[in-house]
Order: sequence, then structure tokens, then C-alpha cells
Amino acid sequence: MKSQYKKLATLILLGFLIIGCYEDVISPERDPDGPPQSVSFKNDLAPLLKAKCTAVGCHVNGAHKPYLEDESLSFRNLTSGGFVNTLLPKESILYKQVNGAMTEFIPSKADKQLIYDWIRNGAPNN
Repeated sequence: MKSQYKKLATLILLGFLIIGCYEDVISPERDPDGPPQSVSFKNDLAPLLKAKCTAVGCHVNGAHKPYLEDESLSFRNLTSGGFVNTLLPKESILYKQVNGAMTEFIPSKADKQLIYDWIRNGAPNN
């Protein structure tokens, strides 16, 4: 009988060891400074900025610059207004704002990465 209890105790102990050694498989995050993904201003960025930045009435005509309400003018307002620095993307006002004071409006890392990659790609009007 003692032998059966020892075997049972050993099996239970092995079970706990096996369960305790379980590791979560975490897929590595994309390196934010790795090669930039392709980003379309017209299809990706303009709708994002309009939804996140104008919905609360901030970047609409007559409010805070850059005006992003009109998707056909938002590109020009961003690029000619000094909000984008393609030589030093992390020094761009747009990049600094979405990662600083405006982070509550664009909380998603993926959306911030889109903006960063668009700037790193030269801020094309595509």
C-alpha cells in the first residue's frame, strides 16, 4: 500500500513539475526601427487621422493646426506646415505629439507605427 502511495505521490509531483515548466510562447514584437512598412497616406493615414483627430473637434478648420478634416488637404497641411521631418522622423512634431500629448487619442502602437513608418518612407502622398 505504501508503494502505491509513493507512486501516486511521484506522479503528482511530476505532474506539477511539468505544469510548472510551461512557458508562454510570446511572438516577438516588430522592431519599431526595423524596415518601415509600406503606408498609403490616402488609404491608411488620412482616414486614421480624420477619425482620431477631428472626431473630437480638435483638428478641424478654425481649431488647432494642422487641419485634418478635409482629407484632400490634410497631406498638404501636414507636410507644408512643418509637422513632418523626413530626415529625422522622431523629431517630427506629428511623431512627438502622437507619442506624447496626443497619445490618448491615438493609443494604439500599431497606429503610431503607421505614422512613424509613413514619415520614415519620406511622407509620400500616395
